Amino acid sequence: MLALVAVVGLAGLLFWNDRPVAQRPGVLAPAEPLQTEPAPGNPWSHRGFKLTSLAQFQLKARVLGRERYRFDRGADLSPVDLALGWGPMSDTRVLEAFTIRQQDRFYYWSAAHMPIPAGEVISHSANMHLIPATEALGKRLLGARVGQLVELRGQLIRAEGKDGFTWVSSLTRADSGEGACEVIWVEEARVADR
Repeated sequence: MLALVAVVGLAGLLFWNDRPVAQRPGVLAPAEPLQTEPAPGNPWSHRGFKLTSLAQFQLKARVLGRERYRFDRGADLSPVDLALGWGPMSDTRVLEAFTIRQQDRFYYWSAAHMPIPAGEVISHSANMHLIPATEALGKRLLGARVGQLVELRGQLIRAEGKDGFTWVSSLTRADSGEGACEVIWVEEARVADR
């Protein structure tokens, strides 16, 4: 009986720690992501991969979804993807119309009625494969909850494994589908409720 109580208590704690963060209506992350020339010092190695900077990158965005990966080929490099929204896709009034999910390293959205044009959804949200530069950053990113605001700074990169595995970051916010995800070497991350 005591074991059952402990299991139920642990499940409740995990659910409580993973619950979405409610936000007030209004645009919470108004600025567009900032992308500039690649950083010097290319390439470098990380966990058996060769990483090459394609651009410096920073953004503040709302977490629309978080998916942990343990078993796919990219999991050694990127243990978590965050679906992120900025501009209108950081506004609770807009997001209430959408169903958002992540699966197989993709981010999917749908809405019974569109509160903004589809082009704005595409240009103001993205699925991002996050490669934390340190263990502490990895724990912070894995702990991000839907609804929270994140600030990321790092590099959009190309990752190459010795077995031929390659990930190349998107360099535009206007694409969708295969190859549209940002692959980010995360050097700094801040996660906050507001």
